[in-house]
Amino acid sequence: MSQPSTSPSLRQVSPLAAQTVHWLEQHASGVMLCLAVSIAAYSLQLLEQHYFGHAWLEALVLAILVGTVVRTLWQPAHHWHAGIEWSSKMLLEIAVVLLGAALSTQTLKAAGVALLLGIVCVVAIAIIVSYGIGRLLGLHHRMSLLIACGNSICGNSAIAAVAPVIDAHSDDVAASIAFTAVLGVIVVLGLPHLVPLLQLSNLQYGALAGLTVYAVPQVLAATVPVSTLSVHLGTLVKLVRVLMLGPVILVLSIIGANQAKAADTPAGPRKQIQWHKVLPWFIIGFMGMGAARSLNLIPSAALEPLSNIANVLTIISMAALGLGVDVRTVAKAGPRVTLTVVLSIIALAIISVVLIRLLDMA
Repeated sequence: MSQPSTSPSLRQVSPLAAQTVHWLEQHASGVMLCLAVSIAAYSLQLLEQHYFGHAWLEALVLAILVGTVVRTLWQPAHHWHAGIEWSSKMLLEIAVVLLGAALSTQTLKAAGVALLLGIVCVVAIAIIVSYGIGRLLGLHHRMSLLIACGNSICGNSAIAAVAPVIDAHSDDVAASIAFTAVLGVIVVLGLPHLVPLLQLSNLQYGALAGLTVYAVPQVLAATVPVSTLSVHLGTLVKLVRVLMLGPVILVLSIIGANQAKAADTPAGPRKQIQWHKVLPWFIIGFMGMGAARSLNLIPSAALEPLSNIANVLTIISMAALGLGVDVRTVAKAGPRVTLTVVLSIIALAIISVVLIRLLDMA
């Protein structure tokens, strides 16, 4: 009697199933650990809101802190590492793509060409100045660049997005984010006091908040106490700064590729530029989502769910970054990093005020 043959569908599914099982074996434990840390961080945020009326530290920042504490008290075994690394990179890249849905050409046009060009100039100048400050204070190239991009664009998200492009170490990423996050809270609390000091109008203050505050939720926290007009303009300006993340990463990728190419010896093999690193897939996705939003291909009802998903994925990726932190390395870099971040945010504020005065915003 002949043996029954295996159906083609089973032969096709079997390798895929085997790959899935293998991936889960390698990554599941680390991903679940990151998820557990994220849940703990979000729970702490809810406790803050319950007892204080609002969250002083957002779940994104708390995820880093909780992850760092866990990593300090316990050294994860090797089988945890793959899932932690995947969560810190892939989930964040997906989140960056989803953030593109919040951008549209209609929104950008509403700000006016002069302000849009001014934002681009502020970001470019701030990156150069902040990077120079870091180097003068003795920070190495990658740490200086992480702080410069985080300070000038969108804080934690920019640092985490730039990190894989410049091959930054996880300790540098976590240290940059940790100190930037702490200063971000201080900026949110202190910025409204500049309104009477600098005699800013609601429109001017909204632009200043959008140009200096790190995250969109923090822009809301900094502008709500002032006026609705400040909230609207601050959020708009902040979104334009977020949009700068794509071009900045592209430029950094091209510079890195050119440096690698220039380092080749005449006798050695000629290195091929890896175009997937020059233009990372998540930046293409980010721009594609923005274009889809501008063409009304993404319904308005989907924007909030997409934003919420991006936020959740970012929190999990921040938990993963925290779990990869050697707190001794962070503590060692602390004073110089702190001073660099403080001086950088002061420089950014000065540059932003100069732009506001030049535009003669009423």
